[in-house]
Amino acid sequence: MVYGHLSMVIYFDNNATTRPDPQVIEAMLPFYTEMWGNPSSLYSFGHQIVSHIEKARAQVAQLIGARRPSEILFTSSGSESNFTAVHSALHLNPHKKRIVISAVEHSSVYGVCHELQQKGYELILIPVKKSGALNLEAFKASLTAQVALVSIMWANNETGVLFPIETIAPLCEQHHIPLHVDGVQTAGKIPLDVSSLPLTSLSLSAHKIHGPKGVGALYVRRGTKFTPLFSGGTQEMGRRAGTENVASIIGFSKAAELALSHLSQMDRVRRLRDHFESQIKKDISDVLINGGEEKRVPNTSSMTFSGREAEALVLMLSEHGICVSTGSACSTGSLEPSRVLVALGHSPSQASGTLRISFSRESTEKEAEYLKEKLVETLQKMKKKAFQRA
Repeated sequence: MVYGHLSMVIYFDNNATTRPDPQVIEAMLPFYTEMWGNPSSLYSFGHQIVSHIEKARAQVAQLIGARRPSEILFTSSGSESNFTAVHSALHLNPHKKRIVISAVEHSSVYGVCHELQQKGYELILIPVKKSGALNLEAFKASLTAQVALVSIMWANNETGVLFPIETIAPLCEQHHIPLHVDGVQTAGKIPLDVSSLPLTSLSLSAHKIHGPKGVGALYVRRGTKFTPLFSGGTQEMGRRAGTENVASIIGFSKAAELALSHLSQMDRVRRLRDHFESQIKKDISDVLINGGEEKRVPNTSSMTFSGREAEALVLMLSEHGICVSTGSACSTGSLEPSRVLVALGHSPSQASGTLRISFSRESTEKEAEYLKEKLVETLQKMKKKAFQRA
């Protein structure tokens, strides 16, 4: 396969984005070439598209175990879904000025909540343990009558550590507090059944499950009061104004269908990830697997190599056609250490020596072996150079 100037790409940055499945692209094409009308039109050429959107809504609902397709609202991204959920909850609870989130939330939640803090809201950050697990005692203590919203991710995008939403949701319900869950890194990796949990809303993103970029979804539990982020139109049952991104919605639907059908493959991905980590530990004695003691989504590995610069590692591996990252793609280029790793107790030096390696259902044993070989080789070269300079 050829990508730009590279003759080969070994891709292990699937938490940033995934390769669109060929079946997804195939499903999208007719909505660019044949059925390109506006679904809000009265004439049949445009209006016939509505049925395709509704089928897509039902398919995305099925991926997360939502009982009703009407509980799915299509957006432009997981970030928009997160922002919409926060905006709606606070608008509907104007007299409550306290927001509870974890200290390791995705930047799309963390950032907007810090902006709200500047506008008079009190922001409570729930700490995590060194293992990456949420501090449940601190979380329980934060649930007071003044809380307008709790927003907690289901899986951390850097470490892959799963948070106990099955415990968090009933606690929020007991205190009559809306719960929004960022499920972007969870869908398609573990079975989800939102109908069995009393959560208020859940965010999704198509490009994390081998779908197209530029489309996401927000699950809003039936009976939940809701305020649109974008108003002025009747699209999405009056919940988001603006002409629908039809082709991408269809692509999201196909990606959701494929993710559900391939969910059993994630056990193979977990074994591949675990074997890769065990092989690295054999060759690199001082490696630290962040979150390795906790339940994680099966595809994610966060590895700290003390004394090495992860950005240099990423660039050196890139010369071999290997794609990995230092952490969240949303913070790439930042001079500050990852706040997720700092929250785990890492020093700035440790945080700067951390790689995130994220597998997918397309990852192979041969690719993982090649990555292991080149990673160990590169780490040893870096160690040798550091020794020579000393």
